[in-house]
Formats: sequence, C-alpha cells, structure tokens
Amino acid sequence: MISKILSTAVKLWLRSQVETAEELEIEIASDNSQILRGYLPYVSLASNYAVYQGLHLNRVRLKGSNIRINLSQVLKGKALKLLEPVPIKGNLMIKEADLKASLSSPLLWSGLTDLLCQILVANEIDNPRQKLSYSSLNWEEISLKEEKIIIAGTIQDNRSQKMEKINIYSGLTLANSHTLEFFPLQIEGLPDLSTLKIDRLSMDLGSEVVIEQLNLEQGKLICVGGLTIMP
Repeated sequence: MISKILSTAVKLWLRSQVETAEELEIEIASDNSQILRGYLPYVSLASNYAVYQGLHLNRVRLKGSNIRINLSQVLKGKALKLLEPVPIKGNLMIKEADLKASLSSPLLWSGLTDLLCQILVANEIDNPRQKLSYSSLNWEEISLKEEKIIIAGTIQDNRSQKMEKINIYSGLTLANSHTLEFFPLQIEGLPDLSTLKIDRLSMDLGSEVVIEQLNLEQGKLICVGGLTIMP
C-alpha cells in the first residue's frame, strides 16, 4: 500500500517538474522498512518524450540513488519533497527537431546567448552583454551535423533598426566531464568578428554536472552522464 502511494507521489512530483512526459515509467527499488524511513536506495525513470522548462527531449533514461524524502508528509497528502541532494545518472537523446522546437525556451536562449558573449569576450570585444542589451537577439535555427553544430540567428540594433544575420559553426566535444569545448569555431555576420582571434572556446557547465560521453551525430545529440539535483 505504501509503495503504491509512494509511486503515485513520485509520478506526481516528476510531472510537476516537467511540462510534458509521455510514456513515463518509474521503478522504485526499496523495501518497506526503508520506505517507512523515507529512504529510497534506487529510483529509475524512462520517458520517450519530455519537455522541461521549454527544452524538448526525445528520449530520457535516468537513475537516482540514495534519495531521502518527506514520507510522513506524503502519507498525509502533501507534495513529495527532496530532503537532500540527489545524484542522477543516465542518458538522453536530443534530435535536431527537438532543439528547433526548444529555441523559444529561456534555458536554450540563455545558453546560446552566453556562448555568443563568450565568443565576443574571447575575441577581445568589450562589454558584449551591454552591447547586446541595445539590440534584439533572435535565435532561429539549429542544425546537427556529423561532429558539427550550426546555430543561426539575427541581431537588430534597436536604435538604427539595422539587422545582421549571425551564423555560428563549431565542432562540439568534451574538454572534461563538466566542460564543453567548441572547436573549430567560426562565426559569420558580425562585422566586429570578421576575423576570429580565437577559434576554440570552453564552456563550464558547473561542478554539479558530470558528462561521461557526448556524441554529435547527423540530426541528433546523445549524452551520457549525470548531475546533482538540489532540494
């Protein structure tokens, strides 16, 4: 009975974290004594399509371990909450169509804008964020090729209304378990960057992220690794 209540609570909690989760499957490995202490040694989930904060994910397979929850409150009908950080491991696949559908996501927009700002800084362009604040930046297209990612957008000066196209071409590999490396890097469309001084850029994703494998293939990106979810 407790396992059934808990499984339902976990599903409700997961669905509260995502906008969409299709064909969601959950497995909880725990005996009754552990459950009664609010301790779950192992939880796995699988979904063939999910949307998280506007990010479209085609296939998600995740496993969490050593999870502690507020069981006493769950049994009273309260929402499930994590009491401690949870290490998550798994893999996901993102198709090119998923990235295109995610372009309006604040997470992806912010990530692409951070990449552009880092390119500008690396090439000695001062105060890129301030300069971008005077413009309207719109990311319009992402293409995944064999070992290459292509990002296209436009930037319009809010004062002169002059519009420039931006095209970023780059390979994508791992510098280490939490750092992406963009190389060789090429950008077109910005007069200030007609010639790049630096054609290699690293982007640190933070110590809470651990990527073991990153494969960029024609039309899809496959990632294997883990992260820590904070309460």
